[in-house]
Amino acid sequence: MNDVAIPEGFRLHVHKGASYFQTLGDLYVRERPDGLVVIGLYVSPQHCNRLGIPHGGMLATLADTALGMGLHLARRTRATMVTVNLSLDYLAAAKVGEWLEAHVTPRRLGRQLAFGDCVLRVGEREVLRATGIFSVVSRAAHVTESDG
Repeated sequence: MNDVAIPEGFRLHVHKGASYFQTLGDLYVRERPDGLVVIGLYVSPQHCNRLGIPHGGMLATLADTALGMGLHLARRTRATMVTVNLSLDYLAAAKVGEWLEAHVTPRRLGRQLAFGDCVLRVGEREVLRATGIFSVVSRAAHVTESDG
């Protein structure tokens, strides 16, 4: 979707970390006054299922990514977090070519756990609502015996 104009205020987000997130394609971020970000992307055919609408797993990945990013930024620490729980409500379908945004609201930021909400929307139309719980993990916890 390189020939499509990106909405004002958004800039390309450089993926840091695992290449899995590359499956989402180009993600864009717009900084909010509170230091958090809105994540946006154009829905493309690669995001869709055989019905021609975004696959539920893709929407879940976007919500999970946005929540993790948003809660990490809200904590204002370098601590790494992992998803403990992700609950999703699919509300409407998006279409190829539509601009989809992820908006995160942190709800509680504890020492070990962070809670937040995410809404994916096209304009004012809500496509998905998610709630997530994330846990702070130590760097040493990143490598397990099964990894080595």
